[in-house]
Amino acid sequence: MRGKDYNRKNVIEYARKWALSRNPEYYNFDMVGGDCTNFASQCMYAGSKIMNHTQDFGWYYHNGNDKSPSWSGVEYLYQFLIRNKGIGPQAIETTQNGIEIGDMAQLSFDGQKFEHTLVITKIENKFSLKGIKIACHTLDAFNKAIAEYSFQKIRWIHIERVGV
Repeated sequence: MRGKDYNRKNVIEYARKWALSRNPEYYNFDMVGGDCTNFASQCMYAGSKIMNHTQDFGWYYHNGNDKSPSWSGVEYLYQFLIRNKGIGPQAIETTQNGIEIGDMAQLSFDGQKFEHTLVITKIENKFSLKGIKIACHTLDAFNKAIAEYSFQKIRWIHIERVGV
């Protein structure tokens, strides 16, 4: 499988433009469980420019009723990114030290289930949660420090490449 680079600059530009508003080309999931993973997927699409249309297990969006579970579901996105060896973003779970801008973080508020997806937009200090800034939807934010969240667990997702 051929691969290409993930365009992290495009991810940040998209996040800057749409973190505090909604792109009308995408359904807003705020009233049906939250829009955070939908927004993260939009950002990743800006950086990858390719979707994986594999039925059920891919990563794609056509409209609010025709999308993969991974496009807007926290756990489904994680499973897609970590397991994907085909078309689209391919990732690994990493440590805080292994992240770059354009990568994702997911939060668990109860220590069991991961419920919130964040896009890493700025890294001032990888070793401090105050120095890692994010963008997200549901509780809209841009360049907010992860340290401002109250959570039990965090997982870091590093996008390694994009399968084409």
